[in-house]
Amino acid sequence: ASALHLSLSTLAERVNSNPAGRFIYLARQVSPQQAEWIDKLNLPGINLREESRRFYPAGHVAANLIGFTNIDGQGIEGIEKSFNAQLTGKPGSRLVRKDKFGHVIENITEVNPVPAHELQLSIDERLQTVTEDALDNAVIWNKAESGAAVLINIPTGEILSMASYPDFNPNNREGAQLDDFRNRAISDTFEPGSTVKPLVIMTALQQGIVQPDSVIDTHPFTLDGHRIRDVGYYPELTLTGILQKSSDTGVSHLSLAMPVQKLMDTYKSFGFGVPTGLGLTGESSGLLPKRRYWSDLDRATFAFGYGLMVTPLQLAHVYATIGSFGIYRPLSITKVDPPVIGTRVMPEELVHEVEHMMESVALPGGGGTKAAVRDYRIAVKTGTAKKIGDDGKYVDKYVAYTAGVAPASNPRFALVVVINNPQNGAYYGGAVSAPVFSQIMGDVLRLENVEPDGMPADSDHLLVMHGSHVAVPGS
Repeated sequence: ASALHLSLSTLAERVNSNPAGRFIYLARQVSPQQAEWIDKLNLPGINLREESRRFYPAGHVAANLIGFTNIDGQGIEGIEKSFNAQLTGKPGSRLVRKDKFGHVIENITEVNPVPAHELQLSIDERLQTVTEDALDNAVIWNKAESGAAVLINIPTGEILSMASYPDFNPNNREGAQLDDFRNRAISDTFEPGSTVKPLVIMTALQQGIVQPDSVIDTHPFTLDGHRIRDVGYYPELTLTGILQKSSDTGVSHLSLAMPVQKLMDTYKSFGFGVPTGLGLTGESSGLLPKRRYWSDLDRATFAFGYGLMVTPLQLAHVYATIGSFGIYRPLSITKVDPPVIGTRVMPEELVHEVEHMMESVALPGGGGTKAAVRDYRIAVKTGTAKKIGDDGKYVDKYVAYTAGVAPASNPRFALVVVINNPQNGAYYGGAVSAPVFSQIMGDVLRLENVEPDGMPADSDHLLVMHGSHVAVPGS
């Protein structure tokens, strides 16, 4: 009892727990020192058995993604659970006939064992570490409830990093809460807020409702008794200006000028409302509404990210599709070689146009200047969404987003940062999650030795206001 750090009553209870059994475990995975002590006692009927134990050399790095096994080596969380069959294999079996002396005299059937497979994840430990460090610090600094970040290799669809906070150490789970084990990047769903606005502009351009140089009336207006207005006052904005200033009135006009199904189709084709296919246990598919009737207010708010639910992973997938200029590729948590061809879901020239407009968000005057990365062009969009309380009503809690691709001239990486319920004063995506995006993306570009592409090229499409014709689409 002393060697096992157990009370006599506990030890006696274990000894008597299965009197009909051939053996029982008094303790498992004891330390080498405990095993040596017990061995020296030479107790009759007490034997030692060596067994393996899973050890995670990276500790808490990617712990919410990798998960852990139980004492028998069976995966019960994360990758360990999702790919348990491949990682453990399957023992063989043989049915034989024996004589009265126990000798095998005939093999009746034999099933060969299935060996365990190696699993090479697409996760880059360097990039995972910088992603986690930046996210952890941001959640703590902002006194937030939780956070998540996902980094995708655009040409291949590989997940290069997937961070979730709070996290835990799988080698020592003592003191960890059940909630700490959850991978928030795949399980938590939120309304995406203004991060959907590039998709609205793409759809409006595709439908011919506006042209790249159109100027939109962005005065506040009333719908179904509700006031649609922007944080700042802008009487008119270009399409670039709508993104740069994150104009709710601008995208509302665009949405109201098109059938709602057109916008719904774009959202779905880019990855909202559908599983990513990673095969991870606990992944949510998000939610796209199925309504027979849409009020004008519903259609307007749908254009600035309300009325649908997405996971951080889905949002990252959408931005990877933007970064590939309209090619939708399946995601993978394992190594992919060669790059996947994918499926085109939006014309390349059109997506390229909007991606270039998104560069204005991180430039002076934009809502995402804190997301800027020195020496690199980035195409980014910030967002802020109110949270829904337990009673189904909106409460004064927020989710701060920043999503984007880099380098903008030839995007290689898509990154999404989500900070859930920051409580240290600021709560806008441009103030809370944008600096985290800048830190992570900057580290990634430098670690990957990506050649700087400098300042954005001169373009009329980076103007916020120009021309004399002001349009209200559909009027």
